[in-house]
Amino acid sequence: MNTTPNAASAAPPYTRGGAFYRLVWKWHFLAALYVLPFMLILSVTGGIYLYKPQIENRLYADRLSVAETGPLQPFEAQVAAVEAAAGITRLRGITAPPAPGRTTVIEFNDANKTRSYAWVNPYTAQVLAVQPRDTMAMRMLKKFHGELLLGKIGTKFVELAAHWAIVMIVTGVYLWWPRGQRSLADATRLPKGRGRSWWRETHLFTGMLAAVLITPLLISGLPWTDVWGGSLSFVQDRTGQASKSLRFGGDVPVSTQSDGTPIAYAQVFEAARAQGLATPYELRPPKNASGAFWVRSASKNRYEQTELIVDQYSGAVLKRHDFAQNPVVAKTVSLGISLHQGELFGPLNLAVNTLAAVLGVMLSVSGFVAWWMRRPAGSLGVPAAPEASLGTGMIVLIIGLGLILPLMGASLVLALALDWLIFRRLGWFAARGATPAE
Repeated sequence: MNTTPNAASAAPPYTRGGAFYRLVWKWHFLAALYVLPFMLILSVTGGIYLYKPQIENRLYADRLSVAETGPLQPFEAQVAAVEAAAGITRLRGITAPPAPGRTTVIEFNDANKTRSYAWVNPYTAQVLAVQPRDTMAMRMLKKFHGELLLGKIGTKFVELAAHWAIVMIVTGVYLWWPRGQRSLADATRLPKGRGRSWWRETHLFTGMLAAVLITPLLISGLPWTDVWGGSLSFVQDRTGQASKSLRFGGDVPVSTQSDGTPIAYAQVFEAARAQGLATPYELRPPKNASGAFWVRSASKNRYEQTELIVDQYSGAVLKRHDFAQNPVVAKTVSLGISLHQGELFGPLNLAVNTLAAVLGVMLSVSGFVAWWMRRPAGSLGVPAAPEASLGTGMIVLIIGLGLILPLMGASLVLALALDWLIFRRLGWFAARGATPAE
């Protein structure tokens, strides 16, 4: 047998796929080491949270619905019942029953100053349940989704994963793109083959769909983050593009007098009805004797989320704010959040986001299995690729990433520095036995 290698087999592995292709594959692989565990967690938790109303209706059915047994009790009597049951150190808000047979939800700080919810039968003023907000199942799931239950530190990890996920998707699209003998029909067909080949094709096919469905969710989730979201808020404030919502202060009028008898809560809700606000209604009481009521529509339709400021003594509407009055950037961010939560275009949005969550799980699992089956024993199986030099293009790329995705840029600089100072000397992340047939 002639064992003399031919020119093709003697060439470095990365040259068969193209030097740049192999370099992109290497960075895609290294990014995936960090991103895939987070993508799996975020896909599962986010997919479940999409069904928050349905889940809570099942979990808390005994406190959400009641029999209609007579006339409605005054909201003051319902608040007094909560005061007697749990103590109220601060009344935060009242959400009126959205329909007959539904309960009133009262948000408050209890005797221990714990932020809590109470569900009250509006026909009898009976307190059906009291629970601290942070022990609610979906609240805990949301905090795990956004911060891994680790507070500000966890938020940074999740944000960094979101930044790198965007890069991973971009590089993944480049790797998926038809080239050579692989046609567009080959790239878009359902996965075929067996074993490692099937897992690889599944990862590519899933990634193609994920690029379309998951990327908008990653981008629309960035305003919630600390670094990117905080930077966006800073720019919005400086450019007049911040939300004009009346909820958190700002240019909010006060009541016309600072003494007298405050109006009943029912009169505030009546003002909302008279102004044509869509149900359900959420009210927040005045903070002091000169303050005013804040009430809004808690409709899922952002364009229906009108807010009112109501004089606590006369009941006059002092100010009205409609969602459409917000600046373009504020509206875009808010609509993006609505898209992220599966609320923007009704059941279709929910279905699309559910599919995106499933794709996120499949992408994570298929990527892990394809790597596990490909990797050489005793090695990470980092793809062979030419060394990346810090030329002008690379420097411009790093600066651009640092401006657009701050945590991503900072982590890239750190990774390059560690690679130069430590990893190369120790042989970490070196390509060992990686084959171009991945």
